[in-house]
Amino acid sequence: MSTTVAVLGVGSWGTALALLLTRNGHTVRLWGHDPDEVASLQRDRENRRYLPGIPFPDALTVGIDLAEALAGVELALVVTPSHAYRATLERLRPHLPAVVAGLAWATKGLESGSGLFLHEVTAQVLGATWPAAVISGPSFAGEVAQGLPTAVTVAAREVEHARRVATALHGSSLRAYTSTDVIGVELGGAIKNVLAIAAGIADGLGFGANARAALITRGLAEMVRLGLAVGGQRETFMGLTGVGDLVLTCTDDQSRNRRFGLAIGRGEPVATALAAIGQVVEGAVTAREALRLARQRRVEMPITEQVDRVLHHGQNPRRAVEILLARDLKPETL
Repeated sequence: MSTTVAVLGVGSWGTALALLLTRNGHTVRLWGHDPDEVASLQRDRENRRYLPGIPFPDALTVGIDLAEALAGVELALVVTPSHAYRATLERLRPHLPAVVAGLAWATKGLESGSGLFLHEVTAQVLGATWPAAVISGPSFAGEVAQGLPTAVTVAAREVEHARRVATALHGSSLRAYTSTDVIGVELGGAIKNVLAIAAGIADGLGFGANARAALITRGLAEMVRLGLAVGGQRETFMGLTGVGDLVLTCTDDQSRNRRFGLAIGRGEPVATALAAIGQVVEGAVTAREALRLARQRRVEMPITEQVDRVLHHGQNPRRAVEILLARDLKPETL
């Protein structure tokens, strides 16, 4: 069944999802806020900055007029960095509920400054009753854009809305599962970025595969501890949006968070490493917010704490690893 979808955000992930939805037979309008960027997409009929060489299908339209993009759509899909998420919803709000039937977002992170989950931001801006879903899972934009096999999870408190969004995404190259654990899915997608930075730092320091495996495993333990403390479900963290996304981002250099960590481990200053990536590195912001949330809940997250110290307090990366190794002995299950 064909659906009309507005994809808000013309970065690599927004563009990839727009391409996927168009291939699935849906009517898709890709919206961006920058006139020059949108003009280049309209002219080139591809996203040369983020996904060069992948042409836009004729059915995919690109524009800068938000009202026009949202007119008569059945789903608004927000794919902006977490720091722009609230502002995007506030621009979207005047067009609801008369125009758009439902909302989803594919942003992974916590709101900078408040530490709020994005479903909490959504409730504040649009109201708690609006049909809303989060899309997450191990999914590099470039591979989705190329039509390579991928699996994601769509989580919503309303089961039917999760199914609607999953049905729109589901196709020959992507399998979409559903969940009602919005908090767990969001947390997994946020924390894995912090842990990918840690894995990148360790590899940049030359610490090898043993250290990487230990960081992934103990990082997963941190994710589960905090996830359970905020109301997530343990099985969620054993699935696509937990261990699946964690392994992907910690082990493959398509991950900008991992590449950022690699640069820091090799001795580059944080600001230089960020500039070299050229895109938002969500884990750099999430480290601070996740640590604040962990302290509020009295949850121990030593890897996240050391990443925060390296990024925001000048901690030497090698010293951060030494501190982790020097921690008191304890049973593995704690």
